[in-house]
Amino acid sequence: DRFIADQLNRVAARTPVIAVVTKTDLVSRDVVGERLLEAAQLGEWAEIIPVSAVDGFQVDVLSRLLLDRLPEGPQLYPEGELTDSPEQQMAAELIREAALSGVRDELPHSIAVVVEDIRPREGRDDLVEIEAVMYVERESQKGIVIGVGGARLREVGSNARKQIEALLGTKVYLDLRVKVAKDWQRDPKQLRKLGF
Repeated sequence: DRFIADQLNRVAARTPVIAVVTKTDLVSRDVVGERLLEAAQLGEWAEIIPVSAVDGFQVDVLSRLLLDRLPEGPQLYPEGELTDSPEQQMAAELIREAALSGVRDELPHSIAVVVEDIRPREGRDDLVEIEAVMYVERESQKGIVIGVGGARLREVGSNARKQIEALLGTKVYLDLRVKVAKDWQRDPKQLRKLGF
């Protein structure tokens, strides 16, 4: 702690440093008080704050302190946009993430996702239709992704849909299919087709 405090004290003159005492959920209030006093003796801090990420104790306070001290930078994206990644790419990544959840050991890098179409549903302004294909390298992997009776694919679709709805801010109908693209990771033509 002293070594780190010495390093931080070198920048404290030109940059405000906030000392954070963590894992307060693991010890008594008395011990937290002792740790706060010890932290205060290690240097001149702009703030000293106890937090617990496990139970959320004062995480909001720390977040507010950090945000209040950040300098405002130039606007990187047009008003209303949070990223420069297109929606199709982000939706594909969310689907891939949901597909890998729970099968990462069996299929660490063997799933690619291509969103073929995103469009508003005709006659419904509150619903977006997304057609996506998950590509695997072998038939055996296809079975893992689909699961018994399609249970795994339904779970992937449900989890991905929730994430995509949060991203797009609207309801989503997700049409998910699984196809085999034999050895796609070693085939430059397949890699281009899959967006790599």
